[in-house]
Amino acid sequence: MSEGGKTARSDLIGGAGWVVFGLAIVIGSVRMERFESMGAELYTMPGFVPGMIGGLVALLGLVLMLRGWVRRGSETPVPGAEAVEPLLNRRIVTTMLLTLVYAGLLIGRAPFWLVTALFVAAFVAIFMPPGSTPMRRAAVAMLAGVLTSAVVTLLFQQVFLVRLP
Repeated sequence: MSEGGKTARSDLIGGAGWVVFGLAIVIGSVRMERFESMGAELYTMPGFVPGMIGGLVALLGLVLMLRGWVRRGSETPVPGAEAVEPLLNRRIVTTMLLTLVYAGLLIGRAPFWLVTALFVAAFVAIFMPPGSTPMRRAAVAMLAGVLTSAVVTLLFQQVFLVRLP
């Protein structure tokens, strides 16, 4: 299968996964308590923003699938080049592990601002382009972690009035 064929198939499969994930978010947000008895309006209901994000994720998944469908026509099979693509590559596994450690192990056990700064710093350090020097990698990762943590913490606590763990 040509490189274009791999990309088309990958876009179709990946897009379908994003559509399913986005729809699951929409369904979950619709099922959330609406607090109508307390006078909540549409925009103040807890599931409103997650539902919008889930819908956007599903829509972008459809766009990715459409792109794969359009590219599918440009496939030129190469005899004997049937390579099996790994279901999960190293970057996806690393992202999943970092996210699980952050959300599953650290949130609630240490201050939110500290855990978030460490998570973002680790993520940036791991996924920064390979040409960076170790000193630059560490500096950029720490700066990104501290700034992201500060902005998210202030935004949620001061603007959205959400108590963070």
